Amino acid sequence: MSAPALARTSRTDQAFRALDAVVDPELDEPITDLEFVRSLDVVGDRVTVHLRLPTAFCAPNFAYLMCSDAKDVLTALDWTGEVVVELDDHHDSDLINAGLAADAGYKGTFRHEAESDLDELRETFRRKAHTAAMERSLTGLLRVDPDRTPESLHGVTLADLPAGPATDALLRRRAAIGLPTGGDRPVLVGHDGVPYPAEQVPLKLRMARSVRISIEGNAHFCRGLLKTRYPESVKGSVS
Repeated sequence: MSAPALARTSRTDQAFRALDAVVDPELDEPITDLEFVRSLDVVGDRVTVHLRLPTAFCAPNFAYLMCSDAKDVLTALDWTGEVVVELDDHHDSDLINAGLAADAGYKGTFRHEAESDLDELRETFRRKAHTAAMERSLTGLLRVDPDRTPESLHGVTLADLPAGPATDALLRRRAAIGLPTGGDRPVLVGHDGVPYPAEQVPLKLRMARSVRISIEGNAHFCRGLLKTRYPESVKGSVS
């Protein structure tokens, strides 16, 4: 392989890995894992990405958020000069793509249809992601220790959690909503970082479990819709 071809492959890989940081706000999974990246092409310092979603009627604010985040992470790479992100096959594709090209922002793109900017939406789903990650970690403790009661989870701290992906995910999600990640901090807390009273732990854990199941169920449903809509899809494929 020639040197220019090797450089192009390296940059393509870098760009695709950068997109790992872009998550579907409702499903809390990277768009790369969800196969929302239809194509990615690198020519010199120009990157062109086409995204696709499970249906043409996915919420426009979610769609715009993912497209905008994709453009941001690619623009942040130290070698990119021009980044083009386009959404395919969506009922608002033309509007979203024009807004992205003009760097108009969400309000500038949707104008009177945009009731607010995306910060509140982003925070809402970050909190849901934290709730789900918290439940996964604590339910994991209950599974490995059958004698442990839900009430005992009141005293569990971050340092009590085993090292691994579930704990790492919880720490990332705590940091994302501004909660401390020190080992002495309690795991089961509200979005303000305040622990729940011991007697409320079983109820709060059940509520957190419903959030986690909802997120995972939606992700499974969307994967099915995407494969039905795009049966040729291959995970991680880029051009």
